[in-house]
Amino acid sequence: MTKQVELDAIDLKILRELQRDGRMTNVDLAQRVGISAPPCLRRVRKLEETGVIKGYHALLNAPALGFDLVAFCMVGLKRQSEADLKAFSAATAEWQIVRQAWTVSGESDFLLHCVAENLTTFQDFVIEVLTANERVDTVRTMLTIRQVKDIGLVQI
Repeated sequence: MTKQVELDAIDLKILRELQRDGRMTNVDLAQRVGISAPPCLRRVRKLEETGVIKGYHALLNAPALGFDLVAFCMVGLKRQSEADLKAFSAATAEWQIVRQAWTVSGESDFLLHCVAENLTTFQDFVIEVLTANERVDTVRTMLTIRQVKDIGLVQI
């Protein structure tokens, strides 16, 4: 388990603003949260060092890049031993089509968020890679129709 970091109101404002716009300058950020630039920069660095801020990246428009299919796969393993769970987790890291993966409770063991160029590419992955994995027992897929919400992952 990750240890929860104690944050004050200014830290939360910083996180809120950076989640909205991670490219703003430190001066702009400081103005938005109501403190001067040097302490703002120290706070941001502390948030980075403690792992509260994991990183910065650009949000890409997948369809504009030719990635038109988003799907989720619910994967059940044959065995739920720690070794099998770790091995399957490691395998997901090698599959470029899998953009995010979670271990889950319930009927499945893993939930995979997949992004592919098209249905054929996704089907090939499911048949030739995912269901062919020696640890996999069941795979249920869900093709998305349209994304209706896309905001930051954490409400602050």
